[in-house]
Amino acid sequence: MNAVILAVAVMLILSLLRINVVLSLVLGAFVGGLTSGMGIEATVESFTDGLGAGATIALSYGLLGGFAIAIAKTGIPELMIAGMLKILNGKSNRKGLVKILIFFLIFLMSILSQNIIPIHIAFIPLLIPPILKILNMLNVDRRIVATLIAVGLIGTYSFVPAGFGAIFQDIVATQVSEAGMEVSSRDVPKAMAIPVLGMLIGLMIAFAVYRKPRHYKHNEIEIESLHVNISKFVMFSTVLALVVSLCAQVLTDSMIVGSFAGIMIMYFTGALKWKEADDILSEGMKMMAFIGFVMIAANGFASVINATGHVDSLITSSTTILKGNRSLAVFIMLVIGLVVTMGIGSSFATVPIIATLFVPLAQGLGMSPLAIVCLIGTAGALGDAGSPASDSTLGPTAGLNVDGQHHHIWDTCVPTFIFINIPLIVFGWIACVFFL
Repeated sequence: MNAVILAVAVMLILSLLRINVVLSLVLGAFVGGLTSGMGIEATVESFTDGLGAGATIALSYGLLGGFAIAIAKTGIPELMIAGMLKILNGKSNRKGLVKILIFFLIFLMSILSQNIIPIHIAFIPLLIPPILKILNMLNVDRRIVATLIAVGLIGTYSFVPAGFGAIFQDIVATQVSEAGMEVSSRDVPKAMAIPVLGMLIGLMIAFAVYRKPRHYKHNEIEIESLHVNISKFVMFSTVLALVVSLCAQVLTDSMIVGSFAGIMIMYFTGALKWKEADDILSEGMKMMAFIGFVMIAANGFASVINATGHVDSLITSSTTILKGNRSLAVFIMLVIGLVVTMGIGSSFATVPIIATLFVPLAQGLGMSPLAIVCLIGTAGALGDAGSPASDSTLGPTAGLNVDGQHHHIWDTCVPTFIFINIPLIVFGWIACVFFL
């Protein structure tokens, strides 16, 4: 059996059985390595070599968590809660309005985090935990929030040619061109329009499915008891820290530098008290530690998958059943992209792997340049939602599970897989066939 399929299957099955995701990734990697004939020593070496690539991400998210908690401790999030509670004011006829405002705010931030404010998932630990109190009062099913965030993240970088979208679309165009089909990054938004439409339709279906109230444990909040006293200087210092953090991240392209700069501003302006700083930063780092460990393990997993050489054989063996059937070929290649991305956890990293193999195959089948761009872009994006190792699922979980009532696999990965990956593969297939 193909080692890639077996490794991903083991990882996903163990995760669905509620085995820790880090352990599932490690076991899946070893099963894949040993199945491919690498041997225990080569598998261990490959897995270990891949771990270093995740260290930067882990440190980035750790500092980000500390920065997020530091901002939360200033009391600014409570101001937002107080404002929404005044709108709600205990009247049932205003609950719908508050829900719409919250959903709009989350979706808007998910979109802006990919371009105008290019902080990716950094907004989640800042925005989501304070809002949970209101979501609990409104009995909102958190699975729809996880799906909403994932669509905002993935749909934006797939379609909007700015920020992370510019990076993703440049990767797609560059890899397709290097593989033998000259295309421009300007072709990517046009090619991805139909697949992204499928994601939005999936989101609408998710709203319908998860519309029923879901009850979580929470403490009732009374407007009268919510007294928030924040000095103008603390507010200024916090806003300054956010601005400096954003500018530092954009200029250096480093989340580590951005988070560090923000924390230092809060230190030296006094917005973060020195006596409390150690406990606050440690609390934030613990909140994001799960993401860090998963990303480190995911890089080890990806290293083993690449070392097996079975991605090539997976695609090669698939060509034997195509027999010139372009529609079937597109579907099989999209499924392969889904499998690879689900294992690696990164659409950005999947594109270079599949483009080298898919483009010559698609050219041989007589597919048009736009159809090939759509195929590679969709196959790369597939699996980002639903993968236990993707930051598009890990980010929402980190924010929604601060009170321990949101399961990473069943409440984030499974819903996003159903309502994003399935529509994406259906509409991606339709788009590729349309562009043929």
